[in-house]
Amino acid sequence: MPERDALQTLYPFLHGDRQDPDALNQALLESVRQKARHSYEVKRAFFEENAQQVVQVAHAIADVYRRHGRLYSMGNGGSSCDAAHIAVEFLHPITAGRPALTAVNLVADTAMMTAVGNDVGYKHIFVRQIVALGRAGDGLIGISTSGNSENLLAAFAKAKEMGMVTIGLSGMDGGKMAVSPDVDYCLTVRTDSIHRIQETHVAIYHILWDLVHTLLADDRGGLAARNEP
Repeated sequence: MPERDALQTLYPFLHGDRQDPDALNQALLESVRQKARHSYEVKRAFFEENAQQVVQVAHAIADVYRRHGRLYSMGNGGSSCDAAHIAVEFLHPITAGRPALTAVNLVADTAMMTAVGNDVGYKHIFVRQIVALGRAGDGLIGISTSGNSENLLAAFAKAKEMGMVTIGLSGMDGGKMAVSPDVDYCLTVRTDSIHRIQETHVAIYHILWDLVHTLLADDRGGLAARNEP
């Protein structure tokens, strides 16, 4: 079959021909099923392998709050949205009886980031904020699907130097974050699919949020004690 005919068979819509609606719908339905199955399988594999480390990270974050510290979050691109999501989960808990906990999204101040990026380089956009805001005993979470984001690695190095707890969420083989001495905990989702990594990251920090509040409830005497007359 000539190359042009082969391409037309594969991509008829590029040549002015309409695809068969029923066949297209079946193909799309199968794509949905495969993606949903893959998403489930990636999450299952991650939590089977890393459940104990997730608990350890929850303990580390709970200790930050026991010391009256703050949690900072950072990321680039889609991971910057995760950084914002993490901060709002801790600041604005939607479950009754759970208090707001101080969390700062380092991606929120666009004036600060663009100023630093323009003047001294994008690598420093989180470092400068950590230097100004961070204190020993605080926590820093950085999200990167590759684990190689230079500005996150620079911020982790500064945070570690300042005595902060450092936590990375990465993907693929973990990248530089997974082997960095500046990252205390690195939770790595081992797949090459960016979407599956991001979906699993959401599950990780939702579970961390829940575990942290469970651990801190003991310090508050539990909900039952708080509700006693």
